[in-house]
Amino acid sequence: MGAADGDWLTLEGSSFSGRSFSSVWAVALATYGVGDVVTTIAIVYFVPTFTEANPAIRWAIQSFGGGGFLGLKLLVIYCCLGLSIWGGVLEEDPLLYYGPPALLTVLGLVVTGFNLTLLFS
Repeated sequence: MGAADGDWLTLEGSSFSGRSFSSVWAVALATYGVGDVVTTIAIVYFVPTFTEANPAIRWAIQSFGGGGFLGLKLLVIYCCLGLSIWGGVLEEDPLLYYGPPALLTVLGLVVTGFNLTLLFS
């Protein structure tokens, strides 16, 4: 089985289920992907008194606009997704399987909450 075959991209035979994979990633994408993106865009583009605090995100927005911001977010999500797939399928490691989406969920909740506090203060 070669890496180019794509045969290894399945959870069959592993101790993890596709349902748990979908569930943890849905929550991560809802908080980090949607919640943070929407609130950050609202702050950066519609509240002139605030700027982005994260230097990497600020640079991406200043250099490439909203597309740079979304590209950087997608890069983080895809790296975490790859780590989660690798950990669950190849290594059978629960920390690598559940850790990346859990980290993104916590980060998304914190940042979205902070952004909402800024928006409504």
